[in-house]
Amino acid sequence: MPDPVRAMIEAAIATGDPATVEAVAGVALTAYPDAAEEIAAMVSQSAQPDAAAAPEAAAPTELVEAGTSDVPQLAEAAPAAARRPGFFDNWSGRGEVGGFKSAGNSPATGLTGQINLRRQGEDWRHNLRLAADYRRSRGRSEREQFSALYEPQYQIDDGFFAYALAQFERNRFQGFAGRYAVSGGLGYRVLNGGGATLDVKAGPAWRRTELLTGLAENSIAGLIGLDFDWAITDRLKLTQDANAVAEAGGRAVAFIGSNNTTLQLVSGIESKFSERLTGRFSYTIEYDSSPAANAVSTDTQSRFTLVYNF
Repeated sequence: MPDPVRAMIEAAIATGDPATVEAVAGVALTAYPDAAEEIAAMVSQSAQPDAAAAPEAAAPTELVEAGTSDVPQLAEAAPAAARRPGFFDNWSGRGEVGGFKSAGNSPATGLTGQINLRRQGEDWRHNLRLAADYRRSRGRSEREQFSALYEPQYQIDDGFFAYALAQFERNRFQGFAGRYAVSGGLGYRVLNGGGATLDVKAGPAWRRTELLTGLAENSIAGLIGLDFDWAITDRLKLTQDANAVAEAGGRAVAFIGSNNTTLQLVSGIESKFSERLTGRFSYTIEYDSSPAANAVSTDTQSRFTLVYNF
C-alpha cells in the first residue's frame, strides 16, 4: 500500500470518528484491493482499545475484515468525489478579453481574446490555449493573428516532468498562412516556493511553415521554454513566459549557424479585483531571424485585458 494511502487512513483513525474511518477505509480498499489485509489490520488495531467503551467502533473493523468481497459495497458507500475522475473532470480555466496596441509588421490598435484551459491530475497536467487578435478598418483587415496550443505534461517526480506540444499559428502580416509545430522533451521545476514557480523545458521539434506565396518549408528544430509566475501579494501577480525555437534548415545540428530562430517573450502583471475577476497588462516581443519577404523581424504588442477565472 502506498505511503500516502497509509497516511490518509492514519489521519482518519486519529479523528476518532468511526464513520470517517469507514469511508476512508472503503476508498482505500476500492483503489488497492490487494492491500485488504493491511488495511484491516490498521483499522482493527485502532478499534481494539475503545471496543468496550464504544461497541459501534467495531463497524469499520467488520467491514474491512470481510476482505475484498465487500469492496463493491464499500465503493458504493464512498463519496462520489473520491472516485477516479474522468478526462473531462477537474478542468479549470480563464477567459480574457480586451484591447491591444501593436508595432512591427502590422501597427494597429484592436481587440484581443484568449481562452486558457488546464486540467491538473495526480500525474498528468493538460494545458490548452486559444488566442486571437483582430482589427478591421474601412472594410479591410489590418491585423489577423490566431494561435492554438495543446501541451500535456507528465510528472516524473517532484521536479522533473515530460512534455509534448502541438501548436498552430496564423499571421498573414508576418507572411505565413499557417505555421505548425510539434515538440516533446523534458522539463524541470527550478523554483517552487514563496509564491513563485519557475519551469524550464527543452526538446527537439519539427515545424512546417506555409507561406502566402504557396511555398511550404519543413524543418527540424529545437525548443526551449521558460514559465515563471510570482504571486507578489494576494492580489498582485507577475508572469513571465518565453519560448525560443531554433530551426536547422531540415538538418539536425547543435543549433549553431541555424538559418531561422524565433523567440516569443511575454511579460505580464495581474491585479485581482475579486475571486474570479482579474485585470492583466502584458507586453509581448516576437522575433523571427528570417522573416518572409517585405516583413520585419520584430513585432511588439501591449495588451490590457479583463480575465475571468472559472
